Amino acid sequence: MNNRYASLKLLFLTLSLFSFNFCNAQSQKGISFWLTNTDGSALFEKQKTGPVFVKKADAGLVIEINEKEKYQQIDGFGFTLTGGSASHLIKMRAQSRAALLKELFSVEGNNIGISYLRVSIGASDLNETVFSYNDLPGGQTDTDLKQFDLGPDKKDVIPVLREILAINSKIKILGSPWSPPVWMKDNNDTRGGSLKPEFYGAYANYLVRYIQEMKKEGIRIDAITVQNEPLHPGNNPSLLMLAKDQAVFVKNNLGPAFKSAEIDTKIIIYDHNADRPDYPISILDDPEAKKYIDGSAFHLYGGKIEALSEVHKAHPDKNLYFTEQWMGGPGNLAKDFPDHIKKLTIGSTRNWSRTVLEWNLSSDPEYKPFTDRGGCNKCLGGITIDQDQVTRNPAYYVVAHASKFVRPGSVRIASNYLDKLPNVAFKTPDGKKVLIVLNDTDTTQSFTFRDGKKVAGSTLKPGSVGTYVW
Repeated sequence: MNNRYASLKLLFLTLSLFSFNFCNAQSQKGISFWLTNTDGSALFEKQKTGPVFVKKADAGLVIEINEKEKYQQIDGFGFTLTGGSASHLIKMRAQSRAALLKELFSVEGNNIGISYLRVSIGASDLNETVFSYNDLPGGQTDTDLKQFDLGPDKKDVIPVLREILAINSKIKILGSPWSPPVWMKDNNDTRGGSLKPEFYGAYANYLVRYIQEMKKEGIRIDAITVQNEPLHPGNNPSLLMLAKDQAVFVKNNLGPAFKSAEIDTKIIIYDHNADRPDYPISILDDPEAKKYIDGSAFHLYGGKIEALSEVHKAHPDKNLYFTEQWMGGPGNLAKDFPDHIKKLTIGSTRNWSRTVLEWNLSSDPEYKPFTDRGGCNKCLGGITIDQDQVTRNPAYYVVAHASKFVRPGSVRIASNYLDKLPNVAFKTPDGKKVLIVLNDTDTTQSFTFRDGKKVAGSTLKPGSVGTYVW
């Protein structure tokens, strides 16, 4: 009996010790920490030792995280796969391209997991030549779209998208038109001009046809914007489309055409700078247009990112998207990287955006191709492709710091904003939390972040960015 009692006592003590050690280990659980320093000493590198949660930490700068306060759901982070970007990729050797696409679109290992892509409907200014899917000799029209053809996209954009979808079948794709076919425009030119009212119906059907033809190619278009940069008619290609005209087009033509064809692709308006929040607000103020619209898209070549919240306040039932920001060549990691992290990754998501998209995915060493009469001749890709050689540029690291961890379906949660340490926090579909922090000062900053009763400390050099995952 005494031996049995002693054995039970020993078992109890063993279990108690195990329980204590397990609980203590849980309270000391480490945090995955990925770092980029603007001096290049760390470029999206997982640190061997990360912060550790403890019960108490030194006072000072504190980021408070509150998962009970939730905001918008996230659709993804990524780039625009321009025709030019696709042309560089398709020219690579198949083995090299496959390895690169895996790095870009898979989340395994050190891959960065891009989860959202924008493509141009027809040519953008980063194609070698301007084209639409219904180009005709001068003086001809084709309102029945009998000559519609995806044409040049079959050579590069579509094959590359298929390879990407084989890696990530759930990636979302947004289509944006730079210009309708010339015969639909009042200036008969690829650049500028406006859509003739008598062709509103034909153009709505043109966009429906694009979605249908891409579906036949195995590519689902999740959303389209009505017009890229509708207030910038100087690009090539481009179109001037005032807010009042876009409202009429959506409510009388595009929305009904989507409904008639049973198209579930989202309609997103505006797709231009943050200096004109009145543009999308005025369209959404029209209830007949609003019923067809999912949300509004923004760029940041003008205005302030906080303008997105003005649109959210006016129409909180509609979504917001950040769809484009370029970096100019040759690129400056110390300047461009923290600037885009602050304004886009942190700024746009803290102002209700569901996406953060950098501009072109890839360029060559001469920033080609680009169209004449207005194409961007200094647009630096997220990567530079020189035959099979790949250089990773600042925008690559901007996207990587969020895309790998903040997967589609994640939700932004509350965190207090510090001027010295701009930050944003998310909770992922699998229950993890992600905190992205920028040191926006000229000196090294030590800080703590608190999640409930747990606190952890970290240090960032000037301009450095840390992504913390637990």
